[in-house]
Amino acid sequence: MDIPAGLETTSNFNKVCRLRKSLYGLKQSPRAWFERFTKVVKGYGFVQCQSDHTLFVKHFPEGKLAIIIVYVDDIILTGDHEEKIDLLKKLLTKEFEIKDLGNLKYFLGMEIARSKKGIAVSQRKYVLDLLNETGMLGCKPAETPMDTTVKLEESDGSAPVDKGRYQRLVGKLIYLSHTRPDIGFSVSVVSQFMNNPTEKHMTAVIRILRYLKMTPGKGLFFQRTTNKEIEIFSDADWAGSVTDRRSTSGYCSFVWGNLVTWRSKKQSVVARSSAEAEFRAMAQGICEGIWLNRLLEELRVPLKHPMVLYCDNQAAISIAKNPVHHDRTKHVEIDRHFIKEKIEEGVFKVSYTPTNCQTADILTKALARVNFEDLTEKLGMINIYNAA
Repeated sequence: MDIPAGLETTSNFNKVCRLRKSLYGLKQSPRAWFERFTKVVKGYGFVQCQSDHTLFVKHFPEGKLAIIIVYVDDIILTGDHEEKIDLLKKLLTKEFEIKDLGNLKYFLGMEIARSKKGIAVSQRKYVLDLLNETGMLGCKPAETPMDTTVKLEESDGSAPVDKGRYQRLVGKLIYLSHTRPDIGFSVSVVSQFMNNPTEKHMTAVIRILRYLKMTPGKGLFFQRTTNKEIEIFSDADWAGSVTDRRSTSGYCSFVWGNLVTWRSKKQSVVARSSAEAEFRAMAQGICEGIWLNRLLEELRVPLKHPMVLYCDNQAAISIAKNPVHHDRTKHVEIDRHFIKEKIEEGVFKVSYTPTNCQTADILTKALARVNFEDLTEKLGMINIYNAA
């Protein structure tokens, strides 16, 4: 280590620093810190969730609970037993040097706002800082994050661009997509060209920034509802990639009417039919639902109804419900048995939804403005900074 700037020395001899404690910089330090934190928290009666190892839950006899979720050294503490939570803060203060920042307002670049209607989570400051850093604060806004007429491919003939700058921009957009499912598909596409970006790829990234210029304060809104179901929408864009003709899967899951997880990802194999592409997307959506169900069980919030998977492909639904195995489903045999098993167990039920009501459509392809805005609203996204 070099001697830190500002350190006054009494002599001119060369000196070195002895490292006594490190949290950042060493590969093993995060693991060592997390092991120490886990040991302390478990000593206070918390149980580490198996569905998410960074989540710790403690249930009390009167039916109340306290929850801790940790990211390195940033911690959120919540629950409905205020006395126990205050006691836990005091106990953690004895073990670690902690600072209580009060009610959750800002966490890892995410802004949290509360009202009687619900909780809004956005990354407005993060977006404005990104636009300022890239010199895009005064740019012309775009209505959608991706042009419907443009199909990106690896070798498009345009000139190469600065690889490092492209990767930094896309990396920041990936982090932004944690609260912005509306840019999930476009970020997924531009992240496929990190190795050899060209001007056409950079133009697509700039288009996302132009869209963010128009909607910097848009974010997720979690509201109280009487709906106590888990609903998952799965969709696929068959052979959408012009480079290798692979399909794009997309799913989004709603717990009690609020969007909690979503994903847009290119499939690992080429699908020979639209039904096959949709079927693979259904399997991914069911896996996500099983994980959510396991998480709710650990929080002791049992589901009273089977989870509902919505799909807009009748052929894929027929395959899922058909008990007879034949040659046409041999190539998706594992997925078929997996989905069929979950339907027979009563964990899931598969329902048809028209394409114009398929919320996951926004995660599989670039859409025109009217459709895009309609699906963005269905995702539960609002802009609390909008004066209107």
